[in-house]
Amino acid sequence: MKKTILLAVLVVLTFGGALFAQQNAPKYQQSEFYYFNVPIEKIYAYRLGYIVVYRKGTHELARAYIPDNWFTDIGGKGEIIGLGHGKEWPSMTVYYKNGEFSHVRLRLRRDRSHETWGVVPLTINIDHLFQDVEELQLEFE
Repeated sequence: MKKTILLAVLVVLTFGGALFAQQNAPKYQQSEFYYFNVPIEKIYAYRLGYIVVYRKGTHELARAYIPDNWFTDIGGKGEIIGLGHGKEWPSMTVYYKNGEFSHVRLRLRRDRSHETWGVVPLTINIDHLFQDVEELQLEFE
């Protein structure tokens, strides 16, 4: 009889404590930010910014044209993090706040001889692709 009562008290304490803990657990708020991170296939430095080539699916590539002033203006929409030697692959992270573009972060190799860096010939003029760019929307299949 004593064992049954003791067992019943332990069960009540165990489940009662769990219920109390659930009621007093802090509620997690969902962040207003979300992001997409994509590996960079190729990046080209252009006189007005960067051309970032990334994979939008298994077999297709997409390009993002990111103006240079996003990285140079105070409170700009871009940030560049230089990667040294190592195994980390260059990537682009695009942040959205409440469903709208917020900013972009490029993690790039400092060494311009890395295979992800490319060269835009000086005779190419693609200035129009960098004009009036206010946001960045990634493409996916």
